Amino acid sequence: MSRTPSELRSTRMGPLARLPAFFALQGKRVVVAGGTAAAAWKAELLSAAGASVEVFAAEPSEDMLALAAAPPSGAVAVQRRVWHADDFSGAALAVADCVDDDEAKTFAAAARAAGVPVNVIDRPGSCDFSFGAIVNRSPLVIGISTDGAAPVFGQAIRAKIEALIPKNFSRWAEAARSWRPRVHALTLPFRARRNFWERFTQRAVTAPNAAPTDAELASLLDRAASRPSGSVILVGAGPGDAELLTLRAVRALQSADVILFDDLVSPDVLDFARREAKKMLVGKTGHRPSCRQDEINALMVSLARAGRRVVRLKGGDPLIFGRADEEIFACREAGIAVEVVPGITTAQGAASRLLVSLTRRGDARRVQYITGHARDGKLPADIDWASVADPAATTVLYMPTKTLPELVARAREAGLDPQTPAVAVERATRADERIIATTIADLPARLAAEPPSGPVVVLIGRVFADYVAAAKTAPAPLIEAKAAGS
Repeated sequence: MSRTPSELRSTRMGPLARLPAFFALQGKRVVVAGGTAAAAWKAELLSAAGASVEVFAAEPSEDMLALAAAPPSGAVAVQRRVWHADDFSGAALAVADCVDDDEAKTFAAAARAAGVPVNVIDRPGSCDFSFGAIVNRSPLVIGISTDGAAPVFGQAIRAKIEALIPKNFSRWAEAARSWRPRVHALTLPFRARRNFWERFTQRAVTAPNAAPTDAELASLLDRAASRPSGSVILVGAGPGDAELLTLRAVRALQSADVILFDDLVSPDVLDFARREAKKMLVGKTGHRPSCRQDEINALMVSLARAGRRVVRLKGGDPLIFGRADEEIFACREAGIAVEVVPGITTAQGAASRLLVSLTRRGDARRVQYITGHARDGKLPADIDWASVADPAATTVLYMPTKTLPELVARAREAGLDPQTPAVAVERATRADERIIATTIADLPARLAAEPPSGPVVVLIGRVFADYVAAAKTAPAPLIEAKAAGS
């Protein structure tokens, strides 16, 4: 049975508590009412953005007077009186620190009557916009809002981002601003321009403390202007949990023009891709309609030949039962540049949720991965049954559901102890993960009684003895909830 590749339409934007927007205030007049320290802080932010700030306060604080004497950028003028309705004329924004809700409503109504967006400090009901927490690497500016629900949480997120972005990153952001007109003047095609900015970003991320130079600009432009060549990256999506993606995998997804992904890839993983990338399902699922491998190879090569940057996204690790060799060969034969970004294997993901080492000292001297079916869908004829029966081995069975009864019977004939602990993990590491822990003799019947609807991996070996023993004494939902991270 076969099916054709199909494009996945981008999902709609989810609901937003606030619309992130950035005001251009250079040289524009902004009204601030109140002379408190809180009002002074807002006036400082507005001045830093280049606004000409006019403060109305009968009794301005020392903070406000000090700010007026030495503003960060735009002038701050203090009028020692209360505001009037005509003060809003020509203002871009209005900000106030009010003593109560009645004063806040009066100020907001006057500002809105003049067509001026308003913010009243700590009075969300009278606000058209909010400030939020700010990470300043100007001209790179990051705003963080919790819609007033948890300001402390917003500040904690700001601290995390501050730690991730070096202070000197602002030099690269400034270089991007000054270089953009020069890049635009070259009238490069879209793909070349994007290539330039991708290379620029990669350089900035890898050398954030270096000073960007004109020589570097010339080098990046030369490389970007060359004829774009397509490429293919085989990327491991991991077993399901999107947080298990590697940094390199995320960078690949964010630079892709086209993403060819399997049914086993979690939808959450695709959220890391840039929104403009075309996402195409080229599903390969056992015993159900699937895209043929030769079709996938041909599509991948044709897209790369057209100059596209193609990401072939696979569940788990591409090099573990992912047919990576066939796709690598197809690319090499076509002269297409190809690379592999490994991922967390399903076996590793499952073991991490079980909190069991696959190579526990004294119980296992090796780990072996075995596929549960051959190309014809039947049990492979070349399995080394003695190795499966070896009590000192941990065996991981991929795609085992249909052939598990026969596999267990053959392994037992070869000497596998029927009481050997075994764990079946369905949808490993995902929120709806399901675990069945028992003996290898009982596992086929348990799976038949509780048929899986998602991908399954079976892990066999003495290292799971404690886990299986705990499963026998604890209620099944408790074991499953623990595994699912609940």
